[in-house]
Amino acid sequence: MIIAVDGPAASGKGTLAAGLAAHYRLPHLDTGLLYRAVGRAVRDCVDAPDFEAKAIAAARVLDAGHLVVLDELTTAEAGALASRVAVIAEVREAMRQYQRDFAHRPGGAVLDGRDIGTVICPDADVKLFIVADARARTERRARQFEARGQRVDRDALCAQIEERDARDRNNPHGGFYPADDAHLLDTTQLDIEAALRAAIAIVDGAMARKAKQ
Repeated sequence: MIIAVDGPAASGKGTLAAGLAAHYRLPHLDTGLLYRAVGRAVRDCVDAPDFEAKAIAAARVLDAGHLVVLDELTTAEAGALASRVAVIAEVREAMRQYQRDFAHRPGGAVLDGRDIGTVICPDADVKLFIVADARARTERRARQFEARGQRVDRDALCAQIEERDARDRNNPHGGFYPADDAHLLDTTQLDIEAALRAAIAIVDGAMARKAKQ
């Protein structure tokens, strides 16, 4: 069973995907970490004329070992860098095969990101598109940073999230929109337990309908 979970930054898609993976005993890949790792690798040359070339080179040698420094990969800076490299066509192409191979391992997997249901796994058994309003997402991300002892300017963080949304939507090489057969889940008013229950109900319902076909 392949489950694709897409949505904007801080919508809860990563936490939900991890919860679904645990519930169904499937491996989980946070595909955003791939782009964050590439961004982190080239963070010192963002304004250099060869930024794109270096990002492409970093993407082509990326492996699972680059995804273990979670503290550095989950910062606001890493998120902003991820959206910078994600608009580079060659970076996205380098990432696609890695993600597809992960998804199509025996037994399946849960993947979360921006274009899983539209580009990476259009054949996924179940597709969820997670949404939440920008202020709710800002508060969630702010609490994550504050739990690490970081001070947060919520207005600046909200502006950054909205900027990332716009960049993702306008990415000519992405597929950041709900697939036609995706199930929308709005988590604005839901805590993680309620959101996970709703996601499990969606997956169970979709698989039951597939079994009857």
